[in-house]
Formats: sequence, structure tokens, C-alpha cells
Amino acid sequence: MDKLYLRKARIGDVKSIHGILMNCSRQDLLLPRSYSDLYSHLRDYFVVCDDPGNNIMGCCALSIVWDNLAEIRSLAIVSSIRHMGWGGRLVEACLSEALTLGIYRVFTLTYQTEFFARQGFREISKDMLPQKVWADCLNCPKFPDCDEIAMLMEM
Repeated sequence: MDKLYLRKARIGDVKSIHGILMNCSRQDLLLPRSYSDLYSHLRDYFVVCDDPGNNIMGCCALSIVWDNLAEIRSLAIVSSIRHMGWGGRLVEACLSEALTLGIYRVFTLTYQTEFFARQGFREISKDMLPQKVWADCLNCPKFPDCDEIAMLMEM
């Protein structure tokens, strides 16, 4: 396998990001994202790619939600590089960007609680999150019966 590296997503990455997210969605690892959502939030995404930069192997987004609150979402890694530390590196990149932006509270809604606990997140009640968080939920196929777990990191 070629050398892998992490970078901000580019417009040419959207179809690959969508494919990775849809594959993980079919495995019930995360919720799907539409092309429209990906294009309108592309600047939120980091990707892991091979050395030429054409083969996207993973992604993760930091979405600003409210004053001093952001969400890590759409963390997905292709199976061939899972358990190699790239998920943690993507989360670190998002957390670093949050700090750069002056955001010190980052949450995630996830099925992967053990992974996020290892990154320093703690499980919280969804009621601790502001109503603004739930705007995206209206478009979710699981609304109103959300089974994701809320986790928070305060830096």
C-alpha cells in the first residue's frame, strides 16, 4: 500500500467520500449523507488518502453547531486500513481545528462509543445538547427514534 496522509477535502473527493459513507451506512456504522450535504459542508471534512492523493481511504468532519460547540461527524475508514490509527488521526485533526477556531466543546452522536471514549470523549445525555443540534435530525431516517449515543469532549 502506498504511503497515506491526511489533508482537507477537495471538491474532487466528494464522490469517494459519499461512497465510503454509504458503505459504512449499510453496515450500520453511521448515518448516510447526501451529495448535497457533502457539497455544502465540504470545508468541514478531512480525508485520508494515498500518496498521489486520488484514492480516498477515510473521512471525518467538524461541523460548527453553536457558540463554543462543534460536532464530529461522518467518521468513516475503509476496511483495509481500519485499526491502523487513521480514525484517531482524523478525530485529532478535527479537534485541532476546533481549538484553532476557539471551540472547546466537541460532541459526537455515535454507535462507536468505545472508540470515542479512547479519544477522550465521555457519554452524556442528549438533553445536555442545545436544540440547535437536532435540526439535522428532522432529515434523518431514524427520526424521532434516534439510537445514537451522545458523547462530549471538553478541552
